[in-house]
Amino acid sequence: MIDILYAPLPYEARLPERAATDVDLVVIHCTELPDLAMARDYGERVLYEDRGTGASGHYYVDRDGTVLCYVDPLRTANHTRGYNPRSIGIELVNLGRYPDWFRSDNQVMTEPYTEAQLDALRDLLVHLVERFPSLRHVAGHEDLDLATVPASDAPDREVPRKRDPGPMFPWERVFAALPLERLAAAPPL
Repeated sequence: MIDILYAPLPYEARLPERAATDVDLVVIHCTELPDLAMARDYGERVLYEDRGTGASGHYYVDRDGTVLCYVDPLRTANHTRGYNPRSIGIELVNLGRYPDWFRSDNQVMTEPYTEAQLDALRDLLVHLVERFPSLRHVAGHEDLDLATVPASDAPDREVPRKRDPGPMFPWERVFAALPLERLAAAPPL
């Protein structure tokens, strides 16, 4: 059994509701921020004025294994362009490319995920597979958002917009024996 702390974002009630059967995909992210407090701050920011909502995953897993739910998974969170209505976003606290996400010489992600974090993620995935009978797929954010942007230090060069969860994420270990199929560059529904 997993202990999930419910800490809804201020705009959660404005996010569209959905049926459990609509969810067939989990998208793994990393925050690319130094800590959970900064991730919360980013999640609370209203980016879509017309809707009064922002960008956030459903669940956040801190380095010590603490799991927080910022958006009820029966609501559509804004975490992966083109996939939000069908997916649950899980954010792992990790530096990623912080603070120079788009510098051309800062595209290698080197912070390993902690054992506590990976154990908690696995427990969360078991919980989600039980709760959402249609859940069949898993993907990294980097697998689904293939867009590039001009490098911040060299606008004539392109860098990936998203690289998470990155090369330090142990896919096989986390998903061993879970009934989830890895998607790569799947078309949005």
